[in-house]
Amino acid sequence: MSPEENKSTVRRAIEEGWNQGHVAVFDELNAPNFIYHDPGAPGVRTSEDYKRWVTESLNAFPNLHITIEDLVAEGDQVAMRWTFRGTHTGDLVAPVPLPATGKQVTVPGITIVRLTDSAGHHYRPFNWREGSRSLEPGGYLGFHATTRRDPCARTGRLRLCTGHRS
Repeated sequence: MSPEENKSTVRRAIEEGWNQGHVAVFDELNAPNFIYHDPGAPGVRTSEDYKRWVTESLNAFPNLHITIEDLVAEGDQVAMRWTFRGTHTGDLVAPVPLPATGKQVTVPGITIVRLTDSAGHHYRPFNWREGSRSLEPGGYLGFHATTRRDPCARTGRLRLCTGHRS
C-alpha cells in the first residue's frame, strides 16, 4: 500500500473504530497477525484483545474522542500525534480496575503504526511523563501504573501509586 493509503487506514481506524465505536472495523483493517505493543496495556496483544480494550475504553469514557493532530507516513509506517479527550463516567477495567471518577481528561500521545501485507499491523503507542503526571488516561485520573523502577513501586507487579510516596 502507498503511504497515503496507509494514512487513510489509520485515520479510518481512529474515526470509525474509536470515535464512532464501530469496533467491527478492526476485523477489516487489522491483519490476522496484528500485534499491539504497549507496556501500559500488557493484556492487549492480538486484534481480539485490541477490540475488547477499545470497547472497555468506550464504556469507561462514553464521550471519548480522539483527535488526530498530525499524520505522517513513509513507506509502510504511519506516525500519528493524537489527543484523547473524554469523561471517566464508567468503570475502567484495564490496565487496573478503577471505578468511575467523573473526571474529564485530555491525554496527548504519539503512535507509530506499521502496516504491511506480509507481516501484519504493528501498533506502537508512546507514553511519556510530564513532571510526575503520566500522559496516559490513568495519570489524569489520579493514578498511574508502576514498575520496580518507579520509586513508589514495592514489587515488580503492576499496582496503583497515588500521590503519597512513603
